[in-house]
Amino acid sequence: MNYFTTAQLASLEASAATAAEYLDICESGTPTSRFDAGHFRSCAELLARIFYTVDARLVFPALLKQSAAAREMAESIEIERHLAISRLVYYPELAALLCRVSS
Repeated sequence: MNYFTTAQLASLEASAATAAEYLDICESGTPTSRFDAGHFRSCAELLARIFYTVDARLVFPALLKQSAAAREMAESIEIERHLAISRLVYYPELAALLCRVSS
C-alpha cells in the first residue's frame, strides 16, 4: 500500500483533474477543442495510473462529481478489480488457463 503526504495527494489530484478535464473536453465534442489522439491516450493512461495507485472514491470525491471521464475511469478500474478477484477466487482453473494463453 502506498502512503502519500497531503502535498503529494494534492499534486496527484491536480494532475488527475487536468487529465480528466482534457478527456471531458474531447469527449464532449466541443468544436473549439483540438483533438490530439496521442495526448488523449496519455491523459487516459495518466488518469488510470493515478486511480490504480489511490482509491479515487476516497481521495478525489470532488473530482468524481465534476468529471464524467474521472467517474468512468474509476468505475472501470473498480469493475476490473472485482473481475480479477472473482476470476482468481471462483475460477482458479480459468485464471491459470488465461495466464498461460496470454503468455
